[in-house]
Amino acid sequence: MPDAFSVLPEIEKALRSYVQGLQAGTNLREAISYSLLSGGKRLRPVLAWHACVAAGGDPDNVLPVCVALELVHCFSLVHDDLPAMDDDDLRRGIPTLHKHAGEAMAILAGDAMMTLAFEPLTGPAFRGHADLSVRLVRELVLATTGMIDGQVYDTIPNTVPGATPIERVKTIHTHKTGALIRAACVMGGLSAEISRGGPLAPDEVNSLGNYGSAIGLMFQIVDDLIDVEQPAALAGKRTGKDAQAGKLTYPVAYGSADRCREEVAGLLSQATASVSRFGASGTALRELASFLATRVR
Repeated sequence: MPDAFSVLPEIEKALRSYVQGLQAGTNLREAISYSLLSGGKRLRPVLAWHACVAAGGDPDNVLPVCVALELVHCFSLVHDDLPAMDDDDLRRGIPTLHKHAGEAMAILAGDAMMTLAFEPLTGPAFRGHADLSVRLVRELVLATTGMIDGQVYDTIPNTVPGATPIERVKTIHTHKTGALIRAACVMGGLSAEISRGGPLAPDEVNSLGNYGSAIGLMFQIVDDLIDVEQPAALAGKRTGKDAQAGKLTYPVAYGSADRCREEVAGLLSQATASVSRFGASGTALRELASFLATRVR
């Protein structure tokens, strides 16, 4: 695992603190805790952290954003695993929430995590920064809606009419996977405004957004390759399921794993170039892009 993930203890601490302070019934709090604190790469919070650093900010200011992003991400995983969606029984190496606590509780816990995600963005950390709070909320709203839109494209037949397989798979995952990853990078950068004492320049925001868009597509291509090539023990979830379900994936759309890897190489170059403007401050973002191109631990 690259050094960029050395920030995980701080992110985990913020997530645990949030759950401990949660005002909710015992069953709901336990279900949220089971999903939110079950490990994982915490990619979106890690990206937000390093985007904040790249933009010259104090990473302490980005922790509410990290919590918000992971709440939305975990909501999406819980609902994605449900019988009506992907019907998975394993996530991060443990039973999925609906297997652990029942389908009704999984639905309700997912609903709660989605709505709770906006609370950290409007709390004490943003006192005196109301405009920034509104912009962060808007970014997360658009990303969450885009993610759900992508799930519709992926799950409901004929929602991308007339598209080629490659166009369709890119449309799906620009939304389903890429929207929240892009938002993590932009929201992390925006968080730097608190310690910078002024707004980011539009081209700084665009650079982080372009980086996030490139690695978002790259992440999904590699995810599809892992589903084809890796055993469940390494992936932390059931693999081979996309082929069994007849889903359109990048290996299917491109016709070969080698063609997918060519696309990954191109997206890696785009991502690296997008954050070159940040110099040494963007080192961790470039490191993360290289890691995500293979996801070799």
